[in-house]
Amino acid sequence: MQIDNIRGQELDDLFEGILKLENLDDCYHFFDDLCTTNELIALKQRFQVAKMIKEGQTYQKVQDRTGASSATVSRVKRCLDYGSDGYHRVIDRLD
Repeated sequence: MQIDNIRGQELDDLFEGILKLENLDDCYHFFDDLCTTNELIALKQRFQVAKMIKEGQTYQKVQDRTGASSATVSRVKRCLDYGSDGYHRVIDRLD
């Protein structure tokens, strides 16, 4: 996992904090403080790309709907195929 390079107590603290969020309102407040608008836009775009690819949408349709670059779509697809299964875990739990 690429995240292993930064694994440690500080990252554990962040993830433990995220696990304490109880609802969407908590998420909006926490991520508003934690991230810039551009960071949140990038995160939500990648997540939508992952959902659409998992649904079987074409790269072109994903790019058109999300505004993501071909590089972003390819990277997300690579994570879906060869990553740590994070996208799959979350998307499957939403269904």
